[in-house]
Amino acid sequence: MLDRQQVQKIAHLARLEITPTEEEQFAGQLSDILDYFEQLSELDTENVPPTTRAIELSNITRGDTFELYGDRSALLEQAPNPEGDFFRVPQILNTDEE
Repeated sequence: MLDRQQVQKIAHLARLEITPTEEEQFAGQLSDILDYFEQLSELDTENVPPTTRAIELSNITRGDTFELYGDRSALLEQAPNPEGDFFRVPQILNTDEE
């Protein structure tokens, strides 16, 4: 079982501020987690292929489609700060070369 000093070190490394009560609580919980991993390490996984999840999932989103917008001028009129045929947006990259 982990002691409070080990829990304090883990909390420090994780940049967490925990109370003495939480140290006691987490010592038991972290010990239980480590015991579980020890149990898992005893399993024979030689013929088990690696996977990213326990069940298979597929993407259920719709595919992207390309459509031309018919009234370009109406779209530009709704922009908060149009500039000619373009949308003017705030600069997000620093162009100063240092």
